[in-house]
Order: sequence, then structure tokens, then C-alpha cells
Amino acid sequence: MKTKKSKNRVSISTVALIIAGIAGATILTPKLVTLLGDVVISPTVEKTEYRLDAPSEVLPLADIPPKQRQTALEAIAGVEKPSLDRSRARFLLASDILRSDFDGAKALDFLKKLEKEYPVLTPYILLRRGRAYELTNDTEKAQEIWQQLVTEFPTELVAAEAYYKLGNYEPNYWQEAINRFPQYPRTHEIARKLLEKNPKQKNLLFLLATYDLSPQTKPILDRLVKEFSKELQPSEWEIIANNYWQNGNYLQASKAYEKATSTPENLYRIARGYQVSNKKTEAKSFYLKLVNQFPDAPDTGLGLRRLASLNQGDEAISYLNKVDKRFPKEAPKALSQKATILTLLGRFPEATQVRNQLLQQFPNSDEAGDYRWQVAQEFARSNNLVSAWQWAQQISVNNPDSDVAPKAGFWVGKWAEKLGQKEESAKAFQFVLQKYPHSYYAWRSAVRLGKDVGDFTTIRSLPLKVVTPQTRPIPPAGSNMFKELFLIGENQEAIDLFRGEIGNKQEITVSEQFIQGLIKQIQGENLQGINTIWELKNRRDNTEDYQEWQILRNSPEYWHGLFPFHYEDLIVKWSTERKLNPFLVVSLIRQESRFEKEIKSPVGATGLMQIMPDTGKWIAPQIKLEKYSLTDPNDNIKMGTWYLNHTHETYNGNSLLAVASYNAGPGNVANWLKRYPLDDFDEFVENIPFPETKGYIESVFANYWNYVELYEPQIQEKIQ
Repeated sequence: MKTKKSKNRVSISTVALIIAGIAGATILTPKLVTLLGDVVISPTVEKTEYRLDAPSEVLPLADIPPKQRQTALEAIAGVEKPSLDRSRARFLLASDILRSDFDGAKALDFLKKLEKEYPVLTPYILLRRGRAYELTNDTEKAQEIWQQLVTEFPTELVAAEAYYKLGNYEPNYWQEAINRFPQYPRTHEIARKLLEKNPKQKNLLFLLATYDLSPQTKPILDRLVKEFSKELQPSEWEIIANNYWQNGNYLQASKAYEKATSTPENLYRIARGYQVSNKKTEAKSFYLKLVNQFPDAPDTGLGLRRLASLNQGDEAISYLNKVDKRFPKEAPKALSQKATILTLLGRFPEATQVRNQLLQQFPNSDEAGDYRWQVAQEFARSNNLVSAWQWAQQISVNNPDSDVAPKAGFWVGKWAEKLGQKEESAKAFQFVLQKYPHSYYAWRSAVRLGKDVGDFTTIRSLPLKVVTPQTRPIPPAGSNMFKELFLIGENQEAIDLFRGEIGNKQEITVSEQFIQGLIKQIQGENLQGINTIWELKNRRDNTEDYQEWQILRNSPEYWHGLFPFHYEDLIVKWSTERKLNPFLVVSLIRQESRFEKEIKSPVGATGLMQIMPDTGKWIAPQIKLEKYSLTDPNDNIKMGTWYLNHTHETYNGNSLLAVASYNAGPGNVANWLKRYPLDDFDEFVENIPFPETKGYIESVFANYWNYVELYEPQIQEKIQ
């Protein structure tokens, strides 16, 4: 949503501050006449150094508790010369006071004339000033300030906050918020409060169904379906279905989509919803309806593949045969799917013919890359390393963006080594390190190139220091008001504003999805937050999205969001105590729990380091821990690092075996050591017969590589 175009004149310094959040702005010049709508810049005003990306003493305090940062903020707020930092400090001090001390008079001192120095947050300054007057029992003045806010900023989303406040004195103001800002979270709170008084208000129920896409809206959707089913129009059913779908309530979504307009996307979602709900008969019926009604729609290509997965043998193949050149995005997957079915049926010549067709018609597809790697592995197993090399090298040329490309590139180097081709081997390793710098195989390539970045036998005790960013990243999307709130750590208001700006958009941009991932982590939903960012890779099919994702991936902020260092103090403390590499510990935690402190696995493994209850009972007396909770971060990391240290001691400091044992247990590792030689670590990993453990090892050490790249300056220098 576009925010209000302010009609207040502001200095060039203010506009520079606002623009800096978008592009790390350079200093603005007097040649600019207007920006942000009606904002006017005087040509006589001098340049300014106000920039959101400029060094700041305040921003590092954003995530520090109020009492701990109070003295530092007061010192910054007390300087005579106006500055962005002084304004931020005064705003934060006033905010902390209003939330904890409830001292309106003291807050008013910090807010006095602040909007003149800090115009980017003027509406929020007014909002706080009103609250401060309210705390001094001057409710008349408070209402006057909130009236000023809605008058001067009638289209800013934050005006809904003022309407909410005013509504506590005059109920009609709540209706104004509903009319003007239905997409804003505070309006949703108003709607819920009004529904408590009168539950039979369909318009409010539907407002929440339309704009509140959070999981807590499900009871609202259920009520609409149950109580107003006969009144709902197809377009309304689609809105309800979309909300169900977004929150993973697929069966309810399918039933709602059935009453919406029959479109290709809706028919696909009906069928898919039934399929994931294990209602195969209904799923088949609607996939067929999609195919018959919309034979050329893009959704139909995927529908045919899904339909094939619900059938067997020739019937499945018949559906895959229909995924032809009309559906170029689905055709490679259909051919691969068809080849697998033919192989299972024992029709090997036909399967080979289909795979050759895949290579000829779609040589650049991920599926073609997977097949090339399969062939390369078969040649390697028969010790035909030249042919293995040739097939794997084709992946770097034809399928450079496929998931298997880093691995193929690395093994080209390994096979070249075995063939005595040292120069070609080094080229291959260097290629992987440069082309796929964040992969597990980039780390293995760096090791093979002789870079001092730690190998399996040296990681445990490698002397590394954790250096994390001191400030939050400047968000790549959203209004400048949101960016400022985010940077200074005013979390709830930043989140509410961003949600209001997104509204009920069904398709958000890559940058907006990235911000959603950051927000989820701020809220403590670390697993969802990391996964939200990780899932951006699935948007490669859209050229525009892919380009935006590639740009975002070139920023350190993207990788910090994907590999956050939550619980840094505890991880460093207990890693130091156990003489473990903290980067290895955080890497294991990310893989085990995605930093979810209360998460439990299906078999009962609990907390950040996923400790089994029986294992916890065994560890506790050995570290003299009488009372503990596996969901307490300190207890969990304390016990988990002890156990990780124990596994390292068991295997003479070999982190490969220690991590493998952490996942699969010492018994399995002992068996593998009997069956496979350990003289080549990469070969040993490839020989591990448990796909889960093999993937676990690669993921943990890929995490390690990314963490040291991001948070260890010495490693960064060695790579460069």
C-alpha cells in the first residue's frame, strides 16, 4: 500500500534520510526539486550526511532490554547538536518509559518538538505524545493530539492506531478505522472486540477473512462457512479458500474452492487439497476436471503430473505423455517421472529412450542434470573416472543452477586428482569455490586447495572468533517509516505497519518475502523465518523473481537471515567451556532445531540440540546437573555441547565421525568404520548407507562453512 504523501515542507536532510533506506543513498544535491509526492526541497539548503546506512551509536542498542540501554541512550539524547542518533535516542527513551514506567511527564520531555528533527516518524511521535498525555490524566489533550495525527496524516496506516485510541472515548472512531484501514492489524483487533459484543456481524467476520491471514483467523472462517454459507458469493468463497490454503488447512480450502469460480488455479487447488488430505478419489476427479475444462492452462501441466502420481503403470504414463511442449516447465519433470516408472516396470530400453529424450529436448533442466549425475556416478563406481568426469563436467555447462551442480563440480576435481591431472583438479575446485561459495562442496574445495579453513580433523579446536553484525539490516522493501521502525527495534509497530502495507496480496515480491522471514525470527518463530527465506529459491521459474532473488543473494544480509546466530552468548559460553568450535555448535543447532527452543521430534528429541530424554538423564549426573529442562536454552546447550564433546573424544577429535554419531549413534558409526576406509573423508561420506545421516553431515558442515564465512573475518580473508 502506498502511504500518504506528506504536505509538510522538510529539509533536504530529511529526504536524504528517507531515501538512504532504499539504496544506501549517496548525498542528495539541490538539483532535486520534489520527492515523495509533495515534499519540497529548498535549493538553498546544504548537503547532509543523514543516511540510514551511516554509522550509528543507537542502532546497536535496538535489541538490548530497556533498562540495560537506558544510560547509553540518555547520553546520546543529551547532546546539544541535533542528529539522527539524538532523535532516535529520544524516541526510544520515550517509548521505553511509556511501556514500562508509565511516566507520561518524563516521556513528554523526550518527545518535545521531536517531530521537527525526526520527521520520518512524525505520526508515531504524535501517537506517543497522545499516550503520554493520557498517562498524565490529560485525556482532552491526548485526544487533541490523536485528532491532529488523523488530520495531518489521513492516509498513513498508523492513523488507525489513533482511531483506535480515540475509539476508547468515542466509539464511532472505530468505524473510521474499519472504513479506512481494513488491512491494518489494529483494525483487526477492533473488529474482534466488536464481534465479542455482537458475534452476528458478517461484515466484520468477512473483513478478518479477507485481510487477517494469520492462523488465528481459522475460527472466523469456520463461522462464515457454518453460519453464512447460503449467503456467500463465489468471490467470497474464494477469499475464504485462499485464507484456508495459506495457513495449510487444505481440506477446508478444497471444499471452499468448490463453491468459488471454476478457474484453473482453483481447480488445481481443490484437487491438490484433497490429495494431501489423502482423499485420492476426490483428487483424481478434480484433476480430470482441470484437464478437461482447461487443457492448455499452465496449472494443467502440473495437474497431469499429480494425476500420474495417483495412478500406476501405463495409466500413469498416459497422463505423463500429455505433458508435452505446451507445458515446458513441467515437461522435464514428466519425462523424469516417466523414466522412473518404466524402470520400476522393468522396461529398461524404454526408460533409456525417455532419458535420452530428456537430454535432447531439455538439456538445461534440473532433471537433465540429475540424470547426468546418475550416469557419472555409475561410471565412477566402475572406476571409469574419465567418463565420470566427462558426464559430471557437462552439468557445470548445461545445468549450472541445479542442486547437484556443486557436488558434480567438486567430484570432477576429485576424479582429476586421482587421474594425476593436478592443474585440472585445482581449476575444478576453484570453480566450485567461486561459483557455489555457500555450498558444502565449496568448503570441501577450499580444503582440497589447501586453504586453512579447517578440515574434519581440525575444526573442533580451530581458534575462531565470532563477530556478528551490531545492527539490523536495512530492509530491501517496505516504506521508509517501516524501515526506520525496524532498524531501531520498535518491533510490534514495524511488524504491524509492514503487514498493513502488504495487505492481503496473494503474490508478494521476493524482497517482501525476505522481510517476512526476518520478522518471523524477530517474533521467535525461527524455523518458519529461516524456511521462509530458504523457500525463495523455489521462485526460480519466474524470471523477474529469479533476478530479484539473485540480487538479494549477493547481499550479506540475505545470508545472515538464512544463517542467523541466535543464542550467541550461550553458544559461545558453552563451546568455550567444552573447547569446541562455536561455529560447529551453532551449525548443529541450526540443523537440529532451526533455533526452536521447545521443538520436539516424533521420537521425543527435545530443544535446540534435540536431546533425547534418556540421553539427558544420562548426561545430567555427569555434569552435576540436578534440575534441568531440555526446553531451557541454557540447559539444552550445556548438555548438548557436553555430548558433542563426548563424541569428539570418542573419535579422537574427528568432527566427521562425531557429527555422524550425534545423528546415527555410535553403533552405526562403528559398523561403517569396519566396512569403509577412512583414508578419504569424501569417499567415506559418499559410502554412508543412511541417506538421512549423509544429508545430515553435508548440511551441518555446509552450515559451518556459511557461518565462518559470515561471522569470522579471518576465514573471509583466507578465502579471498
